[in-house]
Amino acid sequence: MSSFEITGKVCLVTGASRGIGAALARGLGANGASVAVHYRSGRAEAEAVAADVERGGKALLLQGDIAESGTPDRLVAETVARFGRLDILINNAGDQISRVDITETSDELFDRHVAINIRSVFAACRAAVRQFRRQPGGGGNIINVSSIAARTGGGGGSYLYAGAKGFISTFSRSLAKEVAAEGIRVNVVSPGVIATDMQGRVTSPEQLRSTATQIPMRRIGEPDDCTGAFLYLCSDRLSNYVTGQVIEVNGGLLMP
Repeated sequence: MSSFEITGKVCLVTGASRGIGAALARGLGANGASVAVHYRSGRAEAEAVAADVERGGKALLLQGDIAESGTPDRLVAETVARFGRLDILINNAGDQISRVDITETSDELFDRHVAINIRSVFAACRAAVRQFRRQPGGGGNIINVSSIAARTGGGGGSYLYAGAKGFISTFSRSLAKEVAAEGIRVNVVSPGVIATDMQGRVTSPEQLRSTATQIPMRRIGEPDDCTGAFLYLCSDRLSNYVTGQVIEVNGGLLMP
């Protein structure tokens, strides 16, 4: 039996084809969970993740642009249609689209940041709470993903991404208060500087090397470094009395 006791739990992980989401989906599968593996464009990568999940659990592939209205509701509905219920929603999908000076930021770029990083999380949480309330047994578990940028403001040109992640942290605390009496827990994992495709796209190798020297652990994090925090929050045995919390995973770069 898994030490986390999440065997058989039904989990939906958005943005699970690569990076932190892929590492998490694999960790859930290794602990016997049923995992809906969401992806937008990386089907081959998502298929590889699903294959790994099925070594210990069950997997369902779900495709969709999380920024499009209606997609989060569909992902929840398709997860329930396959597995019969939803126990855990993990809103991992998000993007720092680009670093741009504010004077050069278009309305379209702002809207895209909001659609990917804010509206999608809100909509998925809304759909999940609706599902939690209608299914037998009550309760439920939501884990949203913020960022160290929510507290620090991030690097240059990160104001839209940092602001969106600040929303996620505050929104999650507020939602946790609203639904706690129903046995629904809402928490946040806030990664620091992690070696993901997104990080490699918006941060130069020189900037990453410089950042590593500022981290007490003296290294950039790997996606697997975040998995334990998620599994802890997924476990009703280990974290049943934990809600409205932001868990920082950053190698000591920020110690709030």
